[in-house]
Amino acid sequence: MGEVCIDEKKAIRNTVLKTTGPVLIEVFLGNLFGMVDMMMLGRIADPGEAAASIAAVGVTNQVVFLALSLVQSLNVGATAMAARYVGAKKEDKIESVVRHVILLTQVLLVLPTLILGLSFTDEIMKFLGAHQDTLMFGRNYFKVVIIGLIFQAFNFSIYAVLRGSGDTKTPMNINLKVNLLNVVGNAVLIYGLVGFPRLGVTGAAISTSFSQMVATLMLFRLIFKKNTIIQINFKNRFKFDKDIMYNLIKIGVPASLEQIAFRVGVLIFVRIVSSLGTVAFATHQICLNILSLSFTPGQAFGIAASSLTGRSLGEEDPDRAEEYIKTSGKIGAIIAAAVGVIFFFFGSFIASLYTKNPEVIKEASQILKVMAFVQPFQSSQLIIAGGLRGAGDTVWTLVAIFFSVLIVRVALAHLFIRVLGLGLIGAWYAMFCDQFVRWALIKLRFKTNKWKYISIR
Repeated sequence: MGEVCIDEKKAIRNTVLKTTGPVLIEVFLGNLFGMVDMMMLGRIADPGEAAASIAAVGVTNQVVFLALSLVQSLNVGATAMAARYVGAKKEDKIESVVRHVILLTQVLLVLPTLILGLSFTDEIMKFLGAHQDTLMFGRNYFKVVIIGLIFQAFNFSIYAVLRGSGDTKTPMNINLKVNLLNVVGNAVLIYGLVGFPRLGVTGAAISTSFSQMVATLMLFRLIFKKNTIIQINFKNRFKFDKDIMYNLIKIGVPASLEQIAFRVGVLIFVRIVSSLGTVAFATHQICLNILSLSFTPGQAFGIAASSLTGRSLGEEDPDRAEEYIKTSGKIGAIIAAAVGVIFFFFGSFIASLYTKNPEVIKEASQILKVMAFVQPFQSSQLIIAGGLRGAGDTVWTLVAIFFSVLIVRVALAHLFIRVLGLGLIGAWYAMFCDQFVRWALIKLRFKTNKWKYISIR
């Protein structure tokens, strides 16, 4: 690649920041509101109910994250296609992308999850390591959140197409409003404020699903407007487009297998961790909740890299696509280093926001020191992988996840916890090794430049 002139570098940096800004705010505040939810449950007066409620959220999240990550996998194809079509000035094809991705996600993913989740609630929760107290408090939470998946999956599909088209502000605006609604709803329904019944963890579920439904209604209003890039005209009959299906499957199937490999690895990992008992598992959930906030910069710059890479390849400018990924990575690295410093020096303070239990705070602060060193690798691999997915190169990210999570993380967690008896900290050493290996594999693929020459129909 030739040297990029100073002005062009500046323009690239500005475009990256302009695209990433709204995503960063949206993802950061979304995760922050998620942390507030967990803190609210942690402050339920009865310590037994509080621990069981946090564990119930952890168990339910395993299923929800699996379903939504599969939805997101198909959405990777939608983002890549929307970005390419915008770059190639073929915006008229975007309506068809929206219709196909909604149909596929609802029929192939949401419907089966709904049927299985509602029919086998107890069996699934037990399989995921829920003890009797978690089942008692968490059963209804699980069911209500699973029903809310209908709306959440729809919302995710529309957001994916909007971001691919370069509109990162609309998803941010809608998410900010519904997350705020969710937090207020949580407070009211968990604790029974302003005359509402005290519903505990079930109240958190009702608030979450209701706020997702509100987001769906807001998106419906948007897609009926005349001046939006994803406008849907219901006068046009649905026409099956084999090229769009081919692209969705070509990009989405490896991305789906990647998510399945990731979730299976995490499930086995969670089962190993849950064998340490309810208090250790609750500590683990708190640390995961804090870690989710640190994913924010990497996720945001990864989403931006995905959209900008796809658009540049649509414009047949692979060198610019490479520059977008590198620039996103550099800015992401600076933020990751800052997050690492905060985790290392202020770990016990952050943990104390979740719980008053000194044992949990002490262990969580040790774990946060390990997480501090994870940050640069985590951020870099998230951003580069985002760029690769935007190019439609999802096979290599599947290989990286399969090897790092299913083999490295699971094997080392078993070794550190069950063989060497290191306890919960051993699980986090395993996660550090997983992130490092994943970063090395994804970086290797990026350097080959093969991702620049992937074609879509």
